[in-house]
Amino acid sequence: MAPCFVVTSNLLSLFGRHRLRLCAPLVRNQSWTSIYTTDPIDPKEDKFKKILIANRGEIACRVIHTCKLMGIKTVAVHSDVDSRNLHVKLADEAYCIGPAPTSQSYLRVDAILDVVKKSGAEAVHPGYGFLSENMDFAAKLTEAGVTFIGPNSKAISMMGDKIESKRIANAAKVNCIPGFDGVVQTPEECVKIAQTIGYPVMIKASAGGGGKGMRIAWNDKEAIDGFRFSSEEAKSSFGDDRLLVEKFIDKPRHIEVQLMCDKHGNAVYLNERECSIQRRNQKVIEECPSTFLDADTRKAMGEQAVQLALAVGYDSAGTVEFLVDSKKNFYFLEMNTRLQVEHPITECVTGVDIVHQMIRVAKGHPLRISQKDIPLRGWAFECRVYAEDPFKHFGLPSIGRLHRYIEPNHIPNVRCDSGIIEGSEISIYYDPMICKLVTYGNDREAARQTMLKALDAYVIRGVTHNISLLRAVLSEPHFIKGDIDTGYLPRI
Repeated sequence: MAPCFVVTSNLLSLFGRHRLRLCAPLVRNQSWTSIYTTDPIDPKEDKFKKILIANRGEIACRVIHTCKLMGIKTVAVHSDVDSRNLHVKLADEAYCIGPAPTSQSYLRVDAILDVVKKSGAEAVHPGYGFLSENMDFAAKLTEAGVTFIGPNSKAISMMGDKIESKRIANAAKVNCIPGFDGVVQTPEECVKIAQTIGYPVMIKASAGGGGKGMRIAWNDKEAIDGFRFSSEEAKSSFGDDRLLVEKFIDKPRHIEVQLMCDKHGNAVYLNERECSIQRRNQKVIEECPSTFLDADTRKAMGEQAVQLALAVGYDSAGTVEFLVDSKKNFYFLEMNTRLQVEHPITECVTGVDIVHQMIRVAKGHPLRISQKDIPLRGWAFECRVYAEDPFKHFGLPSIGRLHRYIEPNHIPNVRCDSGIIEGSEISIYYDPMICKLVTYGNDREAARQTMLKALDAYVIRGVTHNISLLRAVLSEPHFIKGDIDTGYLPRI
């Protein structure tokens, strides 16, 4: 039965009428308690008294909501230009940590540690991005006696390096893309390795992410050029020019497995997410489950993801990404040691509040759910609504003030995860995502039709946005059939 997103009296008492007005884009027509039916919150369980969220925008608001449902006080941090943002209004306390540039605010470990001390926060949730996969940040919090709500720093370190993570995956009997298990030193060595593997090959940065430091080579000349371009981009983007070379899988699907692990050796997989609709290696639309996987492949991918997590002593929420070819062969790509942007669709289909589980596990509680408890109910889509022109300037934010903004929360089975309200500014300093628009249905077509209605009902004035692109994709015949891969969006 589909979750029903409605405001309950519990939410009214938790947020108060004034706060409910402020957070209307997030909670109107949403009952978090009606969604999260798998291992719901136990009010008698020992918990943190106060948590600092080292992030901004929608993910900070998302974490604050679960904290409030758990009865945990929250601390927000913000740059000077974010002082009026929604996450600041929702938190119990808020502290400015610097100017707008991220290097002077949200990436300042010293400033965040100072706020932790001032506020008396017992734990820190990093959200995603910024310091969420920074092992030094996690280690410094631990040294200060503060709990990092995420995996241990050793696991972050091992999975954060693509070369090391591939070695560990091989040792854990996880399917890996054929390639060179080491650092490629020169363009000539790159060519030699590529010839041994067989073209086409993918040349990519060991410390990379977000599509940076990646090149496909189809011949020797492209391998030489790709080595130079990738090493230069990797050096400028990550300060690390180490490269690896592996076989390029043509027209793969990008399918990831959501994990939840505790500090007692327990681990479960929360099924998969289909993330093949990408542009320049950036996800645009995700769905759960995948139209492509059968039960046996789903089980095999989930079990290998768990094997990898256990091999590194993983102890939080994490995601193992795979490339899947047309014959359903799947290969380890990387592990994201944080909460994923697209986690809401998994929550809709499984009934698990992933943020709640992260907080429980960080407190030291064992998982109360086993693999047999994880349902696969219905279907969910997520569209990333961005302030950008998707046809002319993809990736460049459309700057401005939202002078008219109405989310489609009046439509049943719609969830809007955002940190935006009418009057909010889209800034040049941060990611221009306006909202994660999520829809749920008993089957894929029901969820798709609801998403089309939600996109049509969405009102955004003041900035250019990508809703026309999202709607075009959802209406395209190949997408409707589920005939997609990572090259789908550039082709259409």
